[in-house]
Amino acid sequence: MRGAVILLPLLLLAGCKDEPDFEARYDKAAEEIAARAKAMDVDITESEEAAAAASRDLPRADKRANPPASSGE
Repeated sequence: MRGAVILLPLLLLAGCKDEPDFEARYDKAAEEIAARAKAMDVDITESEEAAAAASRDLPRADKRANPPASSGE
């Protein structure tokens, strides 16, 4: 029992860690935000490139392919 009384406070102290200060948390959050922004930029660039490629691949409408409008006569 006496051993448990001595070990319990030591275990509690060993389990407690100092929490990071504001600057460390801020730096970590800033790095995460920058990484997310970079990933979003890559996604946007890929989407724009895919859209541009798709628009190049679409057949162009030829105005001459449509017959002239009827005069109704």
